[in-house]
Amino acid sequence: MIISGFQPTIFVTNCLIQMYIKCSNLGYADKVFDKMPLRDTVSWNAMIFGYSMVSDMEKAKLMFDLMPERDVISWNSIISGHLQNGNYQKSIRAFMEMGRDRIAFDRTTFAVVLKACSGLEDSKLGVQVHGVVIKLGLATDVVTGSSMVDMYSKCKRLHESRCFFNEMPEKNWVSWSALIAGCVQNNEFANGLQLFKKMQKEGVGVSQSTYASLFRSCAGLSDLKLGSQLHGHALKTDFGCDVIVATATLDMYAKSNSLSDARKVFNLLPSHNLQSYNALIVGFARGDQGYEAVLLFKRLLKSYLGFDEISLSGAFSACAVFKGHLEGMQLHGVACKTPFCSNVCVANAIMDMYGKCKAPREARRLFDEMEKRDAVSWNAIIAAHEQNGHEDETLTLFFRMLQARMEPDEFTYGSVLKACAARQDLNIGMVIHNRIIKSGMGLECFIGSAVIDMYCKCEKVEEAEKLHERMEEQTIVSWNAIISGFSLRKQSEESQKFFSKMLEEGIKPDNFTYATVLDTCANLATVGLGKQIHAQIIKQELQSDVFITSTLVDMYSKCGNMQDSRLMFEKAPKKDFVTWNAMVCGYAQHGLGDEALQIFEKMQLEDVRPNHATFLAVLRACAHIGLVEKGLQHFNSMSNNYGLDPQLEHYSCMVDILGRAGQISEALKLIQDMPIEADDVIWRTLLSMCKMHGNVEVAEKAAKFLLQLDPEDSSSHILLSNIYADAGMWKEVAEMRKVMRYGGLKKEPGCSWIEIKSVLHMFLVGDKAHPRCKEIYENLDALIYEMKRASHILDDEFLLSCEATEDEHQYLFQECAVSCF
Repeated sequence: MIISGFQPTIFVTNCLIQMYIKCSNLGYADKVFDKMPLRDTVSWNAMIFGYSMVSDMEKAKLMFDLMPERDVISWNSIISGHLQNGNYQKSIRAFMEMGRDRIAFDRTTFAVVLKACSGLEDSKLGVQVHGVVIKLGLATDVVTGSSMVDMYSKCKRLHESRCFFNEMPEKNWVSWSALIAGCVQNNEFANGLQLFKKMQKEGVGVSQSTYASLFRSCAGLSDLKLGSQLHGHALKTDFGCDVIVATATLDMYAKSNSLSDARKVFNLLPSHNLQSYNALIVGFARGDQGYEAVLLFKRLLKSYLGFDEISLSGAFSACAVFKGHLEGMQLHGVACKTPFCSNVCVANAIMDMYGKCKAPREARRLFDEMEKRDAVSWNAIIAAHEQNGHEDETLTLFFRMLQARMEPDEFTYGSVLKACAARQDLNIGMVIHNRIIKSGMGLECFIGSAVIDMYCKCEKVEEAEKLHERMEEQTIVSWNAIISGFSLRKQSEESQKFFSKMLEEGIKPDNFTYATVLDTCANLATVGLGKQIHAQIIKQELQSDVFITSTLVDMYSKCGNMQDSRLMFEKAPKKDFVTWNAMVCGYAQHGLGDEALQIFEKMQLEDVRPNHATFLAVLRACAHIGLVEKGLQHFNSMSNNYGLDPQLEHYSCMVDILGRAGQISEALKLIQDMPIEADDVIWRTLLSMCKMHGNVEVAEKAAKFLLQLDPEDSSSHILLSNIYADAGMWKEVAEMRKVMRYGGLKKEPGCSWIEIKSVLHMFLVGDKAHPRCKEIYENLDALIYEMKRASHILDDEFLLSCEATEDEHQYLFQECAVSCF
């Protein structure tokens, strides 16, 4: 045109401007506009539209202000420009100015301004616009009506939206899509799907946005079957390759726990957008496939699409899933090079990742550097400290959150109550409970269960039980908390009663319930009930759970049934270090040292890392079968091979091992060389070994330390007295008896019990509380008479040297008899 010297008309020039604008070359359009000798309204409107498209609203507004004459399109362009750039308030103000200039509104004006009301979620303003629409007689217009349906839906007034839709004389696919989307936005997923069925009966075509809403409904309902059917419907209507529909489809599969199908949809797409990557990354992270999510994020980095805050947040959540601290740090470095690092959502995801990767310090550093924090930020940092056992810091952060006038939610209270439970801090726990009650959340399921658990861990099970009864909905978590609470307080019978009550209420137990009740069976040695629960576990197909398997192994071994314990161990599809420990400990507790060591050797071959409890059982096994060298070897391997510092219990076992082998002096030297101070258990173990081998010299040293720790300990005096007696040192024996008598020390009475027909009978020395006490003592007297006749009594010389009275003789006989029960 320029070369030929053609002078275009205004119409041709306007077309030229529009061509450059639509081809994204606003600079050329601007030059053409500047050289126009004459301009009409279309020319000005085109430039306003062009500047709005590139978000340069200052120039768009300047063009608008310079216009000699404005029409409805000019006003619509400037109103729409503000809307597209997220300036809803300016869009509304422009609409009001248009009304003041007495420019007649059209359907496009109302469509745009109603979208602005939706963006602001201002239903009051929307109602006013609705009034103007009715006044101008546009209420029956299908375009304006569809915008009205959309506005009411997005302003959380779905009832008004549905009423307006029902009164529309004419409906198109936009109207139907708007109402279906409204149902989804207001979490009425089933209603949205019902509308779609009705829409199909009306013969209305399906659009891209309709499919997106439908797949969101299926995802919200986790309805994989219906989602798959809709996927087939989309394929039949040639929407299968549409990137927006496909993204909604794979998001539905991901949220319905069908990640393999989500991956297939992703792979079959001819081209990908950022949203499709994001949907799959987030899906993998939520589906515990964190490593796959990180690999997909790396693939996204290599593409031309870039990434956004959703991609980064999903990738950090993925690192948290598989505890990928190194990968998380690398991602943090990537985020720091972008503006997204200051994004609150991304920062929250980073803090959550560090907390779950056992790096609360890094999480705290990031939290302190944040310029802007929301409730999620506080929750993330509080949870990071609670998850890593920093209870004091957890509570400090909670009180800081309150000082910042940030209102806690259920997740905040959940973390803080766990911290109180871990510290067994009932006072602070009750203060927090009072605050929860004042907030009106006291009887909600999640928080109520956390409060119950706190009271149980603080040994206030009765209070927890009362709260449990008042809860609106009693969840399995609250039932488990109370069952576990009774178990922790060694009230195994109460725990089992509450379990029975739970079954009567029709509550289905989970793996934690069964494991806890099995533990109580182990404590009471009630193998019959344990077998019944085992049968229930098999019926519920929970036997593959490693937690339950470990508890079954432990239960059978503590009930003395090592055959079934070993059978459970061998049949376990998965074994963790707890399962192996249970088997090693079971054999060790029953004196089967060789079998315990064999299991330990297999455990090492399977590359299962032992812990302190494992070595305690191994050392006990070595003590039972007198393997001194083997015991020393395992004791030394704790720190040399596994980095485990021996604890008091391990030193006590070594003293037992050396003592049984007669190496009393070596045992004493081991105690003296310990890096930690010896307790009464270790000295008492050494004293017992001294009695076994008659070592009076070391016994006196051990007794001296024992009496320094607890001067009123009668067992130390009695044990030393027996050692003196075995050595024939009757003068020292008499002296010990005098010390005990003048010091008011008495031997703790012996106690034994027996269960007959589910009734527990307990016996104490000299106790006359049993209902059949007279009959018992008649039989006891007969036994004592028989013992005297058979000369099975204590050495008369010992009794005389101790200046024993006839009552003392009787007491000793009774104690002997009780131990025989």
